[in-house]
Amino acid sequence: MAAQFGRRLYRGAATTAVAALAVAALSASQAPGSPLVAAEGGDHPPVGASTPTEQGGGASGDSPYYTDLPPLNTPQKPGGSVDVPVTGSRESGIPASVLAAYQKAERTIAATDPACRLPWQLLAAIGKVESGQARGGRVDAQGTTLSPILGPALDGNGFALIKDTDNGAYDGDRTHDRAVGPMQFIPSTWASWGQDGNDDGRKDPNNIYDAALAAGRYLCAGPRDLSTATDLDRAVLSYNHSDVYLRTVRSWFSYYNRGTHEVPDGTGVLPTGPTSRNPGPTRPGGGPSTSPSTPSPSTTPEPGGSKKPTPPSEPSPEPSKPGEAGKPPTHTPKPEPSPTQTVTVLQNTGSATLTATAGDTFDQDIAVRARNGSGGAVAKASVTFTIAGDTGATFEGGARTATVRTGADGIATAPALHAGEKTGEFTVRAAVAGTSARAVAFTATVTARQADALTRTGTAKLTAVAGGAYDAITVAATHKGAAAGGVAVTATMITDAEVPAQNDKGPYCTDDEGNPVRSVVLTTAADGSLKLPTFYADGPAGTYKLRLTAEGGGSLVIELTVEERAAATATPTPTATRAATTAP
Repeated sequence: MAAQFGRRLYRGAATTAVAALAVAALSASQAPGSPLVAAEGGDHPPVGASTPTEQGGGASGDSPYYTDLPPLNTPQKPGGSVDVPVTGSRESGIPASVLAAYQKAERTIAATDPACRLPWQLLAAIGKVESGQARGGRVDAQGTTLSPILGPALDGNGFALIKDTDNGAYDGDRTHDRAVGPMQFIPSTWASWGQDGNDDGRKDPNNIYDAALAAGRYLCAGPRDLSTATDLDRAVLSYNHSDVYLRTVRSWFSYYNRGTHEVPDGTGVLPTGPTSRNPGPTRPGGGPSTSPSTPSPSTTPEPGGSKKPTPPSEPSPEPSKPGEAGKPPTHTPKPEPSPTQTVTVLQNTGSATLTATAGDTFDQDIAVRARNGSGGAVAKASVTFTIAGDTGATFEGGARTATVRTGADGIATAPALHAGEKTGEFTVRAAVAGTSARAVAFTATVTARQADALTRTGTAKLTAVAGGAYDAITVAATHKGAAAGGVAVTATMITDAEVPAQNDKGPYCTDDEGNPVRSVVLTTAADGSLKLPTFYADGPAGTYKLRLTAEGGGSLVIELTVEERAAATATPTPTATRAATTAP
């Protein structure tokens, strides 16, 4: 999240305590016995339940985040027993472009990775915590932020130490990386997970459509089912490994599940409360903190004050040393690797040759087997198949990328692959993100549409006097008995030789400039029909051959006859007539 958008200090024990106390206050306002966060229809555990750990750092490199919590009275879905409270109506509003990006990402992932069950409300919750919904929806018509959203330099001074990985391409910093964009990806993570969510041909972390889809893919990594509490918690912790972060995100997730509404871009509610790196009150209007303060390691209740609940602290392998309170732990417990993370080798188990006619479906399998370092098959690993190259080919549903989980035998098979109209070769790559396994490349070829038979649709003999025109010539093209539309057919006048060649005499047609030609390439209509251009009789009298050949092997020879002009009859003169009648 951008340092210039709101104050953020590093995450530590005091930050955990302050945010957790706020969470406890929110929990106390709910119905008695209710857990803090329970997605409607879900099975999330109560606040005190332990959460699984994932790899530290996450998508944002442990950059700071906003700790604002939802209003104490949350909105109700239509039909609820309580009207939407005035105090919550503004907070439940999500800027139009931002909301559209979250919902589009949900639809895209539902089509390519349905087992993940990603809810757009989870993206909204993370977007709220990371950037205040792209600074209240300050984006242009394409969904790109009006100015970059940058987190602080990850220089190890209160933050993780991450040296520059992108030469400043995304964050403008050639010394250290910074989290970038509305979903706060660090450049190295974006390089692996970046997406083109608005189909403009670019992967821009500052574009809410691209960032939302990338966040969705990241949350769905591995064999996760986000409709379950455990997998949802793992996914959020992989984004930022902090119990307080998890609680804050889940609070907004629950809030948005109870109802939201669209507001115009640029009018969303901006965060006003503390941040994970600054638990104290923010300055009016937000803005950067020029000298982040270090939170004290503990909070002592004032005399006479009420006893506040003690929040669970984040796991730490060793006690903090004096003077280091508030700094992120030097080490994190090593999580148990997911099935995807254990993959070291991908093997091609599909077809060696992939070929299909334009417009058809490839009937060969595109499949790989995932194996671990011991050579065993890895089940439930996520394999992503990507179509690369200048082609119109797509997977089932029109997508160019599909993520598939391996079965018990370690095999993942891509969805059906449909050939586009563009002919030529392209590549399908199978890869497992975040592992050392080498990607497997499949070469696929799209061939031109074909016809294995050509039939003349007229039966009348084609005869014309030299200089005259023949009647219309029409044919039908079929492939395996079905009409073959879009097939290239070449019509050529040929000689009678044993090995025919193009004839330079006899009937002809004309090109666009009116010049005589005796060979022309045509294309059948959608119903397989083909009407040839007008042919004209020429040359000595006789029968000539017009040969038609189609892509796919279909051929037909049509005879064209040229007749001589009738000889002119001499008319007798009057004198000759009289002489003939007076002769003895």
